[in-house]
Amino acid sequence: MLIYLVLGLLVFLGVHSIRIFADDWRGRRIERLGVALWKVLYSAVSLVGLVLIVWGYGVARQQPVQLWNPPVGMLHLAALLTWLAFVLLAATYIPRNHFKARWHHPMLLATKFWALAHLLANGTLAGVVLFGSFLLWAVVMFASSRRRDCREGVHFAPGLLGRSLASVLVGTLAWVAFAFWLHGLLIGILPLS
Repeated sequence: MLIYLVLGLLVFLGVHSIRIFADDWRGRRIERLGVALWKVLYSAVSLVGLVLIVWGYGVARQQPVQLWNPPVGMLHLAALLTWLAFVLLAATYIPRNHFKARWHHPMLLATKFWALAHLLANGTLAGVVLFGSFLLWAVVMFASSRRRDCREGVHFAPGLLGRSLASVLVGTLAWVAFAFWLHGLLIGILPLS
């Protein structure tokens, strides 16, 4: 039963797509409510969507519909892609690195790599729905964000080598912690065991 997963994806990704489909409406709501209240409401709705996603995916995992069995090589590729995702995620929060200077939106790239990795490593219907939805959303959001940057003349500061190396180091440490410990603790699967 995928209904809760799909509902959670609609809520979570819907809220995170407002800038794509209703940016003017978003601007008017922020003017009317104020930035702080907008962020509280945005976060609350996002949290509801996230809880539904986690719960719905957990329910779907209890009776999986297997579409294919991923070969071992896909698991290795998934590990590499998730490492890249963690590096890009770290680059999101470390200012003036080459990843941000070059691609502008490293979190969206991280989401693409994360979703693709999990699509390759999971052959279930629930996996395709969950990770395919995030991959499609990230592709659309990345393109939309880059177009908005061009339209608004947004410029990103040049990257510094030390900041880029820090992104790689922090991302790698976070990936190791997640791959070898936290993924098992939180998700119930140790991907590299």
